Amino acid sequence: VSHQRTDWISIHSRICHLLIPVLGPQPCFHSEKDRKDGKEQLLRRQESLIALALSTAQGFVWAGKPLEAIPAALQALHFSSRVFGSGSMQLVPIYLLLAEASTGTGRLRQAAKYLSQAQWIVLQTPDCSAALQSKLHRGLGLFSIAEGNLDQALYHLANDVYLATAEFGLNSVEVSGAYLNMANIFFHQNKMDAANSLYTEV
Repeated sequence: VSHQRTDWISIHSRICHLLIPVLGPQPCFHSEKDRKDGKEQLLRRQESLIALALSTAQGFVWAGKPLEAIPAALQALHFSSRVFGSGSMQLVPIYLLLAEASTGTGRLRQAAKYLSQAQWIVLQTPDCSAALQSKLHRGLGLFSIAEGNLDQALYHLANDVYLATAEFGLNSVEVSGAYLNMANIFFHQNKMDAANSLYTEV
């Protein structure tokens, strides 16, 4: 019952009205044009559902409610897999969000599985953007912090800085997240010169 309540609060109360036209029986079309229009309309509905589920999950993560984020992110993953395929780049941000939410609830083993899925897709995509690779390294870095492996975390966050800089430029706001996480690590290690330098950079 508690799982159902969490699921309802998280996402189903928001998407119930969208599920019937997407999951229900599709109308029978008589012409090729009608069939094409019907498929395009179904795709638009699915993409709208994915966007709503993903933004809802992200909102819960930002609000510090990782448990509520998971059902919404799983809905986004389910429909993205249906629309784009299980090895699609569109799934990577969802896997990273699921990993972050799982880490936030203390489910590190589950988070590791989601990160592995995201990493596998990125490795299978030679033309993967530096921006997405940066997000992957940030996710791996945050996971390493949760595990207490700070050296591994610094390695991934340094890659995050490098890739975000390559994509957005040295003084872009996108780089600041990795700097902040690295600064926090140096602060906890009592390496104040490095920490203060990075805080200043942020």
